[in-house]
Amino acid sequence: MDSKFLKPYDPASTEGRIYEAWEKSGYFNPDNLPADLLAQTEGKTFTIVMPPPNANGNLHAGHALFVTLQDIITRFKRMRGYRALWIPGADHAGFETQVVYEKQLEKEGRSRFGMDPKALYEEILAFTLANKANMVGQIRALGASCDWSREKFTLDPDLVKKTQETFVKMFGDGLVYRGARTVNWCPKHQTSLSDVETESVEESTPFYTFKYGPFEIGTVRPETKFGDKYVVMHPDDKRYSKWKHGDTLEVEWINGPITATVIKDNAADMEFGTGVMTITPWHSQIDFEIAKRHSLPMEQIIDWRGKLLPIAQEFAGVSIKDARAKIVEKLAAKGLLVKTDETYKNVVKKCYKCSAMIEPQVKDQWFVKMAPLASMAVTAVNKGDVRFIPEYEEKIFRHWMEDTHDWNISRQIVWGIPIPAWHKDGEWKASVERPGEGWTQDGDTFDTWFSSGQWPLLVTGYPNGKDAGYYPTDLMETGRDILFFWVARMIIFGLYLADSVPFPTVYLHGLVNDANGKKMSKSKGNVINPLTLTDMYGTDALRMALVVGNTPGTDLALREDKVKGYKHFANKLWNIARFVLENVGDADVNGTLTEADAKLEKELADVVASATANIEGYRVYLAAESIYHYVWDRFAAEILEESKPILGTHDAPSSFPADVVASRKSLLMRNLTTCLKLLHPFMPFVTEEIWASLSSSKNPLIIEKWPT
Repeated sequence: MDSKFLKPYDPASTEGRIYEAWEKSGYFNPDNLPADLLAQTEGKTFTIVMPPPNANGNLHAGHALFVTLQDIITRFKRMRGYRALWIPGADHAGFETQVVYEKQLEKEGRSRFGMDPKALYEEILAFTLANKANMVGQIRALGASCDWSREKFTLDPDLVKKTQETFVKMFGDGLVYRGARTVNWCPKHQTSLSDVETESVEESTPFYTFKYGPFEIGTVRPETKFGDKYVVMHPDDKRYSKWKHGDTLEVEWINGPITATVIKDNAADMEFGTGVMTITPWHSQIDFEIAKRHSLPMEQIIDWRGKLLPIAQEFAGVSIKDARAKIVEKLAAKGLLVKTDETYKNVVKKCYKCSAMIEPQVKDQWFVKMAPLASMAVTAVNKGDVRFIPEYEEKIFRHWMEDTHDWNISRQIVWGIPIPAWHKDGEWKASVERPGEGWTQDGDTFDTWFSSGQWPLLVTGYPNGKDAGYYPTDLMETGRDILFFWVARMIIFGLYLADSVPFPTVYLHGLVNDANGKKMSKSKGNVINPLTLTDMYGTDALRMALVVGNTPGTDLALREDKVKGYKHFANKLWNIARFVLENVGDADVNGTLTEADAKLEKELADVVASATANIEGYRVYLAAESIYHYVWDRFAAEILEESKPILGTHDAPSSFPADVVASRKSLLMRNLTTCLKLLHPFMPFVTEEIWASLSSSKNPLIIEKWPT
């Protein structure tokens, strides 16, 4: 027996050494498998691309979950005789990374505003690359058997070029356009955001009712009303039948009398309030659409920093937050305040990173026409080209695709991929290179989802790269919270650029929460660093804790005691191996079994069949649970205990026939071998360490055949 079994299993002294050996073997790269194994693959490939973590900080528990799930499936497929390729990478993460870096600048007493854009970019690049290197080390520590020789970063020059070429193609196909439309503007970070980058928060907001000439109008935003010169009502509202479209009237308003014009439009809600409203086209999407339909002029009331412009006269330069009460006070002094409802519930849009209130602003931006692209995605789902695990996520996907809006892909930040659009004398061209003298490039960068949405295509080099044959991939495993952010965009780009979905199966895991089921956040102080847990209990223990009982799409409460429990399981496996090797190390693994032992072997074969079917069906949690219970409750607690009198001890030699003893020795060695193979995808380190001590082991466990 190997002398290492004289000591308890120590993950700290084992895991780094084993991972280094795996990397040196080259077996993470399917092209480097031994010739006999390559021949056995018969051209079968299995490809999965890593959801690229944002390269701006440490991994969190959610990252540990996706690394664990994807590594389990990759190791399983490798052992099943597939050329299993798992492509790793990292995302520059555009706006998110710039926000993180801006916080660092604030601590240093600096601001990005006023900095040279190139200098700022270089600073963020150095920051990101340092974090990326740290993050890669953390992914390795979790046991990820991905092919690091194929690692990609969304700012790699070839990926930047391909991303820009997609924009050029879409421009040529009429799928992107530049136009002045209402955008979600974050006044703190000075950039527009897509709808999915905002949070809708319900708040109690005072609802004011004001006199507007002969009408009463309601609003929660009196600070926008300086430019309200149009009063809108539904054409079928009989209460206002005497008013005709285009009628004008003089009304006293915030800064004196104005001439108002009546607009009849179906957007007016006859059931809400008085059925009459004034509009501020520049600062409301609904008002903007009404103004467009009637060719009404639009005027900006609030600047890009959230302060009132000169149209507000005495309130010019005042932040909208401070101005609101003063404006209401002035209208009340004029006798124009009818009433105030302090209990009104209002849904407010906020920036998802800083919680600043989003200010709708009209701005020239680049938009993707989503309707034709979303239609392709729905058709693919209807045809069964892509399925979702859990199944109910398909309804959510359909809802978003059938109710989608054009996608604003312009960001007013330096950190990202430049939009390859050029203007000259009012004309715009899309080109990766400058189209000629006198052309000026748009200063905006892409929304990060524009590049990461092409991720499966980019990392395989489709259609002409060396790995193009690995596209489409076989599985997308990621968090349910980014189904629309990312998964939907990958499906859309796959269909648009390659005429195929990028993966036939989408597996969506839930969030990893704290022990009390609360969402982790730095402000709450309940963030769990997965590497802290692996330092304490070993990586294998964390991986099992993340998988067992974790059904797809369901949030998981990560408890330290659960991780500790699977550390005990790793120790149990170590002790099982020590007992077997000490007592049956000379067994003939191909020996003949007695009828009783053959039944025991058949019992394990049933576990193998069940685990295999469950992993193939992406019911990973069920496979992990069944293997765990067999090893602990059946193999260790019962079969090994029943075997002790058969094998005999120094104090009580066996009284069983020699063939029974030989059979039991063969069974125990075969069972141990099979259990190590079954557990390897889930607990790769301890199983590989034990495997190296088996006399039958020729290959490392990572490329052994899955048991049948």
